[in-house]
Amino acid sequence: MLNLKYPLLHAINDPADLRLVPREQLRELTDELRGFLLESVAKTGGHLSSNLGTVELTVALHYVYSTPHDRVVWDVGHQTYPHKILTGRRDRMETLRQLGGLSGFPQRGESAYDTFGTAHSSTSISAALGMAMAAKIQGVERHSVAVIGDGAMTAGMAFEALNNAGVSDCNLLVILNDNDMSISPPVGALNRYLAQLLSGRFYAAAKNVGKNVLKAAPPLFELAKRLEEHAKGMVVPATLFEKFGFNYIGPIDGHDLDSLIPTLENIRLLKGPQFLHVVTKKGQGYKLAEADPVAYHGPGKFDPAVGLVKPVTPPKQTFTQVFGHWLCDMAAADERLVGITPAMREGSGMVEFEERFPNRYFDVGIAEQHAVTFAAGLATEGLKPVLAIYSTFLQRGYDQLIHDVAIQNLPVVFALDRAGLVGADGATHAGAYDIAYLRCIPNISVACPADENECRQLLSTAFAQNHPVAVRYPRGAGAGVAMQDGLDALPFGKGEIRRQGKGIAILAFGTLLYPALEAAQALGATVVNMRWAKPLDTDLLLQIARSHQALVTVEEGCRMGGAGSAVLEALQAATLEVPVLQLGLDDAFIEHGDPSRLLTMQGLDAAGIQASIARRFAPLLAPVARAA
Repeated sequence: MLNLKYPLLHAINDPADLRLVPREQLRELTDELRGFLLESVAKTGGHLSSNLGTVELTVALHYVYSTPHDRVVWDVGHQTYPHKILTGRRDRMETLRQLGGLSGFPQRGESAYDTFGTAHSSTSISAALGMAMAAKIQGVERHSVAVIGDGAMTAGMAFEALNNAGVSDCNLLVILNDNDMSISPPVGALNRYLAQLLSGRFYAAAKNVGKNVLKAAPPLFELAKRLEEHAKGMVVPATLFEKFGFNYIGPIDGHDLDSLIPTLENIRLLKGPQFLHVVTKKGQGYKLAEADPVAYHGPGKFDPAVGLVKPVTPPKQTFTQVFGHWLCDMAAADERLVGITPAMREGSGMVEFEERFPNRYFDVGIAEQHAVTFAAGLATEGLKPVLAIYSTFLQRGYDQLIHDVAIQNLPVVFALDRAGLVGADGATHAGAYDIAYLRCIPNISVACPADENECRQLLSTAFAQNHPVAVRYPRGAGAGVAMQDGLDALPFGKGEIRRQGKGIAILAFGTLLYPALEAAQALGATVVNMRWAKPLDTDLLLQIARSHQALVTVEEGCRMGGAGSAVLEALQAATLEVPVLQLGLDDAFIEHGDPSRLLTMQGLDAAGIQASIARRFAPLLAPVARAA
């Protein structure tokens, strides 16, 4: 079927095959690749807009460069589906982002063409520079290419790498894939600077006038060309990137192979750091994605002929939506509240907040370190900043979390979305470590709501404190409990007994409370909703420990250093010897797949919790079984 529909594409099993395609057929090939891509993603779900925008660039890179000998590093990597299709993985695209299938991002273990594992922003230039310098040290003739988007260029790490690369004598090419759209609308002075150039009217007009008027006088024409280069530096980013030590080329049309391929061929002959500015359009070739690239950034399964449709039955409210509603309600009640996001307005549920409170909304771009310290600065002046940030993205601001927030004990609320397993995005986005990396920091508290309503209440609790507090919650919906209006808070640092049993007590942190309750029903066990990983409700913990023969801790986070470890530390401090079984995420990076399936594989569904307890504490369960 694919033979007939995509004959050129079907013949390409690696880039060596691609390089055999006559140049005049490449346009036809890109049309086939775009069609296959759309058809494939519609069946599996995944990132669409960004991939439609990089079809020609991907073809050109593999056509000109001798990959995988030459290294191509993709920033973030959610735009690499065309790359995967052309590098031997076409027939596995139906497994994309599924358990045991292809990753949605580059992975070194998946293919030799995936030169660097990515998924977080702004790492490509640093990695490609490392590869280029390694080639120089080893005496290998090799090119290294970093492909980075305009959104990712807002991150400080990208500029740190540019600063280093510009004084490095190596074969490095940085390609700025300028599509004028990150996941959220791009922000910041740099983006405005780049946007100014896109029309290029002043430069283009001046260039053409000079050529037309002075063609008859060659010496004057040469002088004009030099002046043109100088003027160019005033109206395009050449000045910026050339000051970093790069040879700037561009901008060029990233969908025009007749421009892309010769330009890349010329650059391949140049020595030293090169910078190519390519202008592309997200969603290119699919009108619905072109019109709304945000909606088609990461869609689920859909019919390409119809496009995205709203479900007939409204889905359950997600934790992200709960946060967004709470943020607006608390902002209306307290004018001190300021909302901050590092370029994840939609993902963090802040669209309504920006509309209603534009003067108190700050998108700082892909700049997590800055986001944390910016929040700290606001807090020093009596405001109450709420930083909405994914658990894995806060890892990037860890030094600032300690040095700028915690040491000064500033009242910043960290709304940690994507805590626990995230499903299709895999290990790079799984919020497995936040309890462990936060609870070791003095002054910081960590709340773990069990459901949507508790999330709202614990956000209010966090906001009321005069020190830093993180509230962690997962991606997607929870138990679907009824929501309470208002801004009522739950007691700080206090848990609750949710089910009274005997013998064994399960201490649940977060949304695993509900499978724990199900397991406890079968086992006759007590269940405690701990709510706080730090401070622990030690009074309740010690009460439970003294009245039960064994404890079980359950958390959707790493076992090592997590909430279960906190329980063990508290018991040791109280010199209580009680057997404790810690259940949580294994000491391994957990790859992509359906979240419920992954939890089952980790033994964190109701059946898995029950089985683990039965294996460890079988003698204690015997009396319960007889009584039943």
